[in-house]
Amino acid sequence: MANLKEIIITLPKNLLQEIDYYLECNNKDRNQFLSEAAERYLSRIKADGVEAKMKDGYLEMAKLNLLMASEHFSLENDTFFNYEAKLADYD
Repeated sequence: MANLKEIIITLPKNLLQEIDYYLECNNKDRNQFLSEAAERYLSRIKADGVEAKMKDGYLEMAKLNLLMASEHFSLENDTFFNYEAKLADYD
């Protein structure tokens, strides 16, 4: 069995009534419900953090990719037109 610690929390009366109604309808107890709710909340917070880090990483890489593409555009453009000119010479 998991290592458990008893805590005391304060909830708004209407929220507690809503939770108790749900628990009564679904044959669950408060401890189980609040434990699952806390685990899901923490998982969501962690997932949001990972998503934010990924977004920041993609934005940073976008700047780098744009810089690299801009630096090499003229070279690639020249290469393309030289290639097209050579093809035209063979016609």
